[in-house]
Amino acid sequence: MNKLSVSQISTLRWDLEADVHAYYERGFRGIGLYRPKVEDFGVERAAELLAEYSMAATSLSWAGGFTGSDGRTFEDAVSDAIAAVIQAAELGAETVIILAGGKNNHIKNHLRRVLYQALCRIAAVASEHGVKVAIEPFHPGCGEEWSFVNDFDATLDIIERVDNPALGLVLDTYHLGMECDIAHAVADIVPHLHLVQLGDGRHCPHGEMNRCLLGDGRVPLTDLMDLLFRNGYQGPLEVELIGEDVEHLSYDSLLDHTRAYLSHALPLHC
Repeated sequence: MNKLSVSQISTLRWDLEADVHAYYERGFRGIGLYRPKVEDFGVERAAELLAEYSMAATSLSWAGGFTGSDGRTFEDAVSDAIAAVIQAAELGAETVIILAGGKNNHIKNHLRRVLYQALCRIAAVASEHGVKVAIEPFHPGCGEEWSFVNDFDATLDIIERVDNPALGLVLDTYHLGMECDIAHAVADIVPHLHLVQLGDGRHCPHGEMNRCLLGDGRVPLTDLMDLLFRNGYQGPLEVELIGEDVEHLSYDSLLDHTRAYLSHALPLHC
C-alpha cells in the first residue's frame, strides 16, 4: 500500500500539532511538512510529535530559488537548501522539494547551468544524510516566478546530468496531470519519482494556484494513478489542496472529503 499523506499547506492556518492530530484521526499516516510551521513549532519538538504518532514525514517544502527571482543570492539559496536537507534528516523526512526559481531575465543556458551547480552540491549533501531531493516542475500558467522548469523533459534532463540517485522529481497532478502527453512520459519518470502530490483543478493552471476538491476537476486522477502503479510506483501519495475553490471550506470537511474520495477511488492503495 502506498503511504497516504497530507501536505500542511492544505491546512495552512492550523499549527503542526493540530495538523498531526487531524490527519491521524482520518487514517493518514504521512504528513508533508511545511518549513515555516516546523520552525514555529521547533524541529526537535516536531520530530518527537511525529514519533509519538508514528507519522512519517513524506516531504519537506520547500527549498530553491537559485536564479535570484526571490531576491536571494545563489549562495544564500544553496545554503538554505542544504540547511533544509539537514533539517529533513533530523525530522526523518523522506524528500526535500526543490523549486528551481523563476527565469529572472536569464538566458536558458545560464538557468540550466545555475540549477545544475546547485543540485550537484545539494544532492551530495542529501546522499550523506540519507535524504532525497526532488525537483517539482510547475505549470507555466501559475508558476513562472517559482520555477523555470515546467515539463518532464527539462526535469529528466537535469536529473540525468547531475547523476546522483538522491535527486529525483515530484509529480504534482495539479501542475502536469492535465497534460495530454503524460501517459507517454510515465515509464521514463517512474524510476526517478520520489513523490506524487495529488491535486485537482477545474481548468489548467492560470494565475494563482486554484485547486479544487479531489475528483471535482479535470485531472483524471484514477486513470493516472493506475498508470503510475502499473509502471511500478510504490511511493507516497501526498494531498495538496489550496485555492479559491476550497478556501471557503472548513479544514475538517476538506480532510473528510479527501479521505472518502481516496478510499473510493484508490481502495487497493488506501
